[in-house]
Amino acid sequence: MKKIILSAAIVLGTVAAQAQVSVQGSKFTDNWSATIKGGMTTPLKGHAFFGDARGVIGAEIRKQVTPVFGLGVEGNWMINTPHIENSYVFDHSYVGVFGTANLMNLFQGYQGTPRDFEVETVLGAGWLHGYVSEWNYVNGRYNGWDKNAFGVKAGLNFNYNFGKAKEWTVSLKPAIVWDLDRLYSSTESSKMNVNYANFELQAGVTYHFKNSNGTHHFAIVKPYDQAEVDGLNNQINKLRGELEACNANAAANAAAANAKISQLEAALNACMSRKPEVVKEVSNTLNSVRYVFFKQGKSNISADQLPNVEQIATYLKKHPEAKVSIKGYASPEGSAEVNAKIATARAEAVKNSLVKKYKIAADRISAEGQGVGEMFEEPDWNRVSICTLEEDKK
Repeated sequence: MKKIILSAAIVLGTVAAQAQVSVQGSKFTDNWSATIKGGMTTPLKGHAFFGDARGVIGAEIRKQVTPVFGLGVEGNWMINTPHIENSYVFDHSYVGVFGTANLMNLFQGYQGTPRDFEVETVLGAGWLHGYVSEWNYVNGRYNGWDKNAFGVKAGLNFNYNFGKAKEWTVSLKPAIVWDLDRLYSSTESSKMNVNYANFELQAGVTYHFKNSNGTHHFAIVKPYDQAEVDGLNNQINKLRGELEACNANAAANAAAANAKISQLEAALNACMSRKPEVVKEVSNTLNSVRYVFFKQGKSNISADQLPNVEQIATYLKKHPEAKVSIKGYASPEGSAEVNAKIATARAEAVKNSLVKKYKIAADRISAEGQGVGEMFEEPDWNRVSICTLEEDKK
């Protein structure tokens, strides 16, 4: 018997060690369950199987150590049905400890949640107790005494798991219980004997309490080796360094941007506070300046102004080193935006005429708009392109 118990302990310990590879170890308060059960028990040999059968009720408290291995305590009470001369309702009891091995998880592996149907082996040992009470015809009352014995148990659990989180289990529990100390015999040696064994068949309902991980059973976790953990830590430290460098660069860039913004704001404020300036042509001579006038709202050169453009072209052809600067103006009518556009268009019109019609090189001509002009007292005369010739320096 000792060899059997020792072998079972070694097997269960090995299974428990292997199971921890694939699942996270539970806290002591995790993976507990409670069971209520009931059924029948009858002597295995030497008695009528059903004639001497009696009812049995019981309860279990159990902790699942791994998905394969569980430990628990149980109590069973046998109802006194065949021995009517006994005054007790329960004439026998069994209180013991047991271990279970889930064969599905042992041979097929744990899936993360219990299967719908599972089979477990059960091995246990405990205290058998007999409550004896017989009618004494001499004194006219019941006389009682107790009997104690050591018992061992072996059986199977056929489990059906159900519920949204598989928190409930219904089980069919066949088992054999051996009386090793012979409750009612002191002449035979203590050994496992079918003549002193009972067959049990019970059905039970089990509730699995909720665990700290939020489920009612073990949760599978990915195993990490130390090399992988060290590699992940190195990546985290590297990313932290990059983040710190990025934050430092961002702070420096922000400071530079703020300084640039302040500089531009100061320049903008200075520009907005400056009074408008009107460009006036002074000290121009007839030899160096030519005027091309335009009609109101127009930027095309009219026929009467073409001789002025031709004079500029003739001068530039005679003096290959000479250049011309063209500045376009508008009269005060209209918005500033429109006047700025038309002033530029008038300067570009003279330039385009010199380049396209008279074949003057474009790099010898500069043209730009100057907005509203105030060179002449007559507003209409300020619709003009003023062409300033740079004298030939040869």
